[in-house]
Order: sequence, then C-alpha cells, then structure tokens
Amino acid sequence: MTTIAEHLRNSLDGRWRDVKNQMREQLALEIFRPHYTPNTVIARAKVAEQMSIMAAGGAAEDGFRKEHGGNGNVGAAVAMIEMLAMSDLSLMVKAGVQWGLFGGAVENLGTERHHEKYVKKIINLELRGCFAMTETGHGSDVQSLETTATYDPETEEFVIHSETPSARKDYIGGAAESATIAAVFAQLITTENGEKVNHGVHCVLVPIRDADGNDLPGVTTSDCQYKGGLPGVDNGRIVFDHVRVPRVNLLNKYGDVEPDGTYTSPIENPNRRFFTMIGTLIRGRITVGGSAGAAARVALDIATRYALQRKQFSAPDDDGEVLIMDYLVHQRRLFPLIAKSYALQFAQNELVSKCHDLQTADSPDAEEQRELESRAAGLKAANTWHASTAIQEAREACGGAGYMADNRLIALRADTDVFTTFEGDNHVLTQLVAKELLTAYADDIKSMSPVEWVRFAANFAGERVLKRTAAETIIQTVIDARQDNEEEGSLFNRGTQVKMFEDREEYMIASVARRLQAKSKEMSAFDAFNSVQDHVLHAARAHIDRVVLEAFVAGIDSCEDDEAREVLGLLCDLYALSVIEDDKAWYVEHRFLSTERAKAVTRGINDRCRLLRPYAETIVDGFGIPEQLRYADMLHPEKLPQPGSDEADETGASDSALLNG
Repeated sequence: MTTIAEHLRNSLDGRWRDVKNQMREQLALEIFRPHYTPNTVIARAKVAEQMSIMAAGGAAEDGFRKEHGGNGNVGAAVAMIEMLAMSDLSLMVKAGVQWGLFGGAVENLGTERHHEKYVKKIINLELRGCFAMTETGHGSDVQSLETTATYDPETEEFVIHSETPSARKDYIGGAAESATIAAVFAQLITTENGEKVNHGVHCVLVPIRDADGNDLPGVTTSDCQYKGGLPGVDNGRIVFDHVRVPRVNLLNKYGDVEPDGTYTSPIENPNRRFFTMIGTLIRGRITVGGSAGAAARVALDIATRYALQRKQFSAPDDDGEVLIMDYLVHQRRLFPLIAKSYALQFAQNELVSKCHDLQTADSPDAEEQRELESRAAGLKAANTWHASTAIQEAREACGGAGYMADNRLIALRADTDVFTTFEGDNHVLTQLVAKELLTAYADDIKSMSPVEWVRFAANFAGERVLKRTAAETIIQTVIDARQDNEEEGSLFNRGTQVKMFEDREEYMIASVARRLQAKSKEMSAFDAFNSVQDHVLHAARAHIDRVVLEAFVAGIDSCEDDEAREVLGLLCDLYALSVIEDDKAWYVEHRFLSTERAKAVTRGINDRCRLLRPYAETIVDGFGIPEQLRYADMLHPEKLPQPGSDEADETGASDSALLNG
C-alpha cells in the first residue's frame, strides 16, 4: 500500500519521477556518499572519480540531441543534475559545467562541424572543457566583456587576446586543472574597408593546455585555490596573449566569418543576436535553481529529523523533557520553509517541463522562449535565495550540532552561498523579470537600454492581461470559488489567496509604470530608472510569488491520494500565508488587509503549523532524499564513539597531538 509520503514524493517528483527514482538508486552507491573536506586536492580527486563513473554509465547522454550521440531528453538531464545536488554540490557544478555549460555552448551555438568533432568526446569525458564567460571586470554585463577575438584573413585565424587586466577570465570552473579547452566569450572583430568592426560577443573554442596539463603558448592559467565552498571544483583564471586558433573554432550558428573576413549572421540586429545566443544557454540557469532547491530540502530534512529526537527543557506538569519540534516557535522556524520548498519544486517542475518542450520542438515559439527566460530568471533567484535562508535556519535550528561538519549543514551552507551570484546575480535577474512584465513581452524589449525602458514605460498605461501559468483552468476555478468576506476562515480559501497574490502583482506593476512615467518628466531617463529600482524588484518578486503559488495549486490538483492532497493543502496554506505575512506592511499600507485581518494571517500560520505537526516526518519523507544522502551523525547517536571506547581514545589522542603540535 502506498504511503502518504510516497504520494507526496510522486507529486513532488513530477514528470520525470522515473528518472529521479533511477538516480536515487545510483546515488546509493558508496562512491556518492556525501563527504566533507576543505582539502581541495582530495575533494577534486573525489569529484573526478565520480564524474568518470557517471560518464561510463551514460549519465550525460540525456542532455544532448539524438543526432549528436545523445538521447535528447532535456528534462531528464536537468532532473539528473538536480539530484546530484543532494550528494555533493561540487559534483553538481562540475557536471553542470562540463555537460551543461561547455557542452551546451558547443551544441547550441555551434554547427555540424563542431557537433561531429566534439560532442561525443564531451559526453564521454574524452574532451574536458570549461565555460570562459565571466571576467574580472564584467560578470552580469556580458555584452561589455573585454576579451577580443580578432580575425586575421591572411592566416584564417582568430587572435584571442586579454586586452586589459580586467579582461582576465575569472572564477572559471575547470580552468585550474581539468579543462583542456575553453569556450571563450569574446568581442568578435573583423576588418572592413580598412576599419575594425566589432560584431559583439561571440563564442570561440580555444585550447588552453596540452595532454600533460601544461599551458599552451600564449595561455596563462592560475588556480583560484580556496573559496567559500565547493572545494571539489577547480575554479581558475585564464589570460590570453594573442593566442591564435583556426577560423572554424568559432561557434558559428548565429554569426560566421568567411575566409576573406566577411561577417554574416541570420540575425541582423546585434542586440537581438546576442540575447538569442544567451537564451539558448538557459538550461544552466534552470539547473542552478533546481539544485539549490534540492540542497535546501536536504538541510530541512536533517533539521526536522533532529527536532523530532532532540529534547530541551521540561514542561511544568511533566517530568520528561519536551521535543523541540513540539514548540510552536520551532515549528514556525521549519514548517514555512518546508512549505516553500514544496511550492518552489512544483514551480521548478513546470519550468523544466516548459524548457524540455521548447528545446525539443522543431520550431519553438519566440514569445514562449522569452517567457521561459523570464521564468527561469525569477525562479533561479527565488530558489537560491530560499536555499540561503533555509539552510542557515536549519543550521541554527540544530544548535551546536548543526555546526559540526559531520552533520552536513555547514557544507551545504558554504556550497550554496555562491548560487545567488553565478548564472546571473539575483538582483539583476529579478530586474529582468520586471522588465518583461512592464513591457508586456514586446518584441523589442531585449534591445532596450534602461533609458529606452523608461521611455517605453512613460507611454505605458499600466494595463495588461495577466498571464497565468499552464494551470490556468484550475486557477480560474479556485478564483471563481473564492470568499471575499472579512471572516478569518476565508484566508484559508485558495481562491482568496490566489486573488490576493494577483492583486498585489497587478497593483505593483501599474504603480512602477506610473512612477517611471512621473520621474521621466523631471529627471534624466537613467536617474528615473535608478530611482524606482526598489519598486521594480518588489513587483518582480510579487510576480514570482504568484507564479509559484499557481504551480502549488496545480501540484495539489495532480495528487492522486486524498489524504496526501489534504497535507499538500495545509502546506499550500502555510506558503501563501507566510508570503502575505512577510509583506504584511504592503498589504496593510495599500488597504488590501485590515489590521484585524493582518493579525488573522499570523493566527492562520500558527494554526497550520499545529495541524502539520503530526506530519512532520511525513512531509520531509516526501522530499524523497535517499537515506545515505541525508545522513548526519547527530541523527545516529548510537554510532558515535562512546566515552572510554578505543575509538574515542584514539580520537582524543589524535586531537591532543594536533593541539600540541
């Protein structure tokens, strides 16, 4: 008989649940047992071994098209990376760089000549590469990268050069040791009528070291060494000094150079060409968000199980001590974060499904592609910010035990810290979401500078059709059944919750447009844009919250078990009310909530926490984290060395030796 937890897990796993179940079996192997070591040599060697095992098992084939030697199952490839995050985030990043970023660049930006020569070697690790985009001086602003790729028609070669100290490629995963070739993003320059012409950022394949690991002539690599986390990833720096590569090394799907130096492109507008190129690499952003979400679930799973066995203080009328999970304050620390993890995973499932359908379509719709990019940006920010918050709270909820390396939480916290930064800074990504909303998916939004954006908004009426997710029919049904009275119970009505999220989003977007309109009349366009950035970010977050809630509602609808659906309903209430509580000031200030009803929100959260208490273990079982991957010493005190044992004596002796030098 299927348990409630199994029904929850099946719902949460979504469309690729079979792939995730297969990954659970593979990750049960001893080689994938989570390990903690700040020693980069040991950590990198471990990840290299794991990568080889994965490649031998065909793990990377899903991410590449059938005609190139893969299986063409985009959704499965993303699901695999997400599951790796439960084992070791260094492994997840290394796999993501090799097969997602580097391999994705070759497949999506290259043409047949690159596919035939490189893809199979990338899949089986015969060719190990890196993704050399970020520079010391430019990260988020990729269009302003300073590395140049200047074409020399006399030799039919590109000359790759780091023009300034800030043009150094920085923080590049794989650049320190393992990669032998780099996908280098650089300004492509040709000569026309004796004048140099910059055609914008393109990607060129540049070999960086030989088979013995030595830098090739003109290439200087260095090791970033210790970072805040991810010790198994060999991040490095690359400097190019007039390095020559053949003309055919240009990944030329969106821009090519003929032997005589003539530049051609199927996309005439340089801005649109750039954003089309970058848009094809969206899968990396999606996997980062999903992996952060997976790491958050591991941390919350561990903290919840600890709270179900750890006791602290005795009740006045009882001789025994109280489980810390029985305290409302502890439930309030963990349950809303668990609820948000469910919500975000349902939204992530929809995102992955949309990505799969678009990237496997014969002729994907351009508007759908833009919407995918906006959704990926928003959910990447939401998932990674949630991971930072949830893992930190889980660590604190476990007290001193949570600070011990053997209990996994400090490694999870350290490893996910940078996730809010790479694959797009979260604040920049959130602004991208708002930009899409403000311009109502206009065809030319991608080419708008902040100044042009302000001019557009100055003529924007603030009215637009709210675009719902794939769950439109379900959402409309719950909206129609909503309760609009002031009774406390109506806060638990799903239609009322959705309408509160929709109203906030619509009001904020219209408000930002009006502010831009007013500001643009009294100051420069850039100053106008700059002066409303806080409102822009708030509006975008409101949109993301609404999208996530809609996904949760659809996830509940897809659950096949009544009792599991009831538990999901409690979690959805908790997510919705927690978002409203977090933004309570806005709701009250703008009279969407009375002060009395605002108090009812807090009471509602407490009520849902109490109702969820009997299901505490069940809801984290629903995360489906294999036992080995959620292992923490503090959850198994019977296995720890006991005072007086030989093992304890040896540990004590070694500690004394270390302390005494």
